[in-house]
Amino acid sequence: MKHWIENIAEELSKRDTDKHVIASGTSISGSIHIGNSCDVFIANAIGKKLRELGKEAQTIWIADDHDPLRKVPYPLPENYDKYLGMPYSTIPCPDGCCDNFVEHFEKPFLGVMDAYGIEIEHKSGFEMYKSGVYNDYIRTALENVDRIKEIFNQYRREPLADDWLPYNPICEECGRVNTTYAYDFDGDIIKYRCDCGHEGEMNIKSGNGKLTWRVEWAARWKIFNVTCEPFGKDHAASGGSYDVSSIISKEIFDYEAPYPVPYEWITLDGEAMSKSHGVFFSPEQWLAIGPAESLNYYLFRSKPMKAKDFSPKMSFLDFMDQFDKVEKVFYNEEEAPSEKEGKKFKKIYEIAQINEGSPLPFRPPYRFLVNAYQIAGNNLEKIFTILKNNSQLTKSFKNKEFCDLNETELKQFQERVDNVVNWLDTYAPKFVKFQVQEKSVPKLPLTDEQTEFLGKLADLMESKEFNKAEDLHDAMYEILEGQGLKPQKGFQAIYKMILGQKQGPRAASFLLSLDKDFVVKRLRQEA
Repeated sequence: MKHWIENIAEELSKRDTDKHVIASGTSISGSIHIGNSCDVFIANAIGKKLRELGKEAQTIWIADDHDPLRKVPYPLPENYDKYLGMPYSTIPCPDGCCDNFVEHFEKPFLGVMDAYGIEIEHKSGFEMYKSGVYNDYIRTALENVDRIKEIFNQYRREPLADDWLPYNPICEECGRVNTTYAYDFDGDIIKYRCDCGHEGEMNIKSGNGKLTWRVEWAARWKIFNVTCEPFGKDHAASGGSYDVSSIISKEIFDYEAPYPVPYEWITLDGEAMSKSHGVFFSPEQWLAIGPAESLNYYLFRSKPMKAKDFSPKMSFLDFMDQFDKVEKVFYNEEEAPSEKEGKKFKKIYEIAQINEGSPLPFRPPYRFLVNAYQIAGNNLEKIFTILKNNSQLTKSFKNKEFCDLNETELKQFQERVDNVVNWLDTYAPKFVKFQVQEKSVPKLPLTDEQTEFLGKLADLMESKEFNKAEDLHDAMYEILEGQGLKPQKGFQAIYKMILGQKQGPRAASFLLSLDKDFVVKRLRQEA
């Protein structure tokens, strides 16, 4: 069984080239999220696999920071609309914390690359134009404008104007790049007019302009000798950017287009991610609620063109259950549902793993910690005891005591608790949250049947030791059935007396997580 990343790497390894360059690119139009950064994660994984196959591979990330601002990104103020049409590279930082707009949105993204084990060489479109890297390609495009127009017109309903040029100068009057129209050139001098009414000339060597996108994309494939590039499905549409740029690359720049890896968009709670509407979730936000490997797992557990919807809310607990299971199967801590599933789990985790060969991390079940933390607070030793009492430790840890955890395991334990705390504070629905009412018995009404049930449960827990939540759960149901009391009513009584509310975590596990004497007294409605 091979993962799709491995299949791509093996296909590339058969090609006659001394070095593979896997390119990725992102428009710096606002916060970089898990949707538009897929290029980077996929490119890094392919490069890693190529190197494992003994091939030389370089992964680059090109910031499209010379493109025009088309929409004001969230959470910038509306008055930023005065910069619409201007290159990102010329727009000031919105908060004054960075040198410019680009750095403001790049910095958080680049700052977490090490955490995800991503090795990329950062390239800037703005710097490439300013340093003259594109100059020869601009000249070649201008000299071959007639053929480029023919290529474009094959895929257009309306043909381009006779005087159209594949280049957009930055207007020296209004500073915009998407409102200019280049109509003539003489050597390196471009003549243009702008919607603002200005007409002027510019020298391509100034860097104050850029090739139109599909020509620019083809040019940079040749510039960097790109052999593979992941990109969003919009570019992969029939007659879209990849198709057009591939022809331009071959016919105009004499370079075969790279191996394409298109991917489907990631939606957020069913909505398309949008920087302008504030609908996005960044790699940095992910690290606040989950380990880096879990994002890799999310991206690589299915094929790239399969639709993905992410939610950091309640369904995130289901996702973390899956990730925890896959990780434990990989480390042989748990059995897989089947042999086939086991092979699949291990292969996906192998791709998602950041440090190959790293030992089993200490990551107790995420969902269980949601409850354990709300009982014990940030007391790792107390949480560990709750985990142990509820059989939540896997075979490598179940016979250990808290003092047996090494420095790395303690750090991993704290990181997981911190992730849970951030999830509770930021995304958890109200019904998940609770607080044990330790100081006094909540004044909530109970029926006689509920009071009787609590008394019998108190007697049972006082007289018998329960080492498994399942055993206590079964015993509770025996009492309920004996009384003819509906389980919902019995559990509500427990939550009312301990939490001061009608709902809470799974009752048996919850009770075993609390101090036994406290539970017995509270079930008897004693102080």
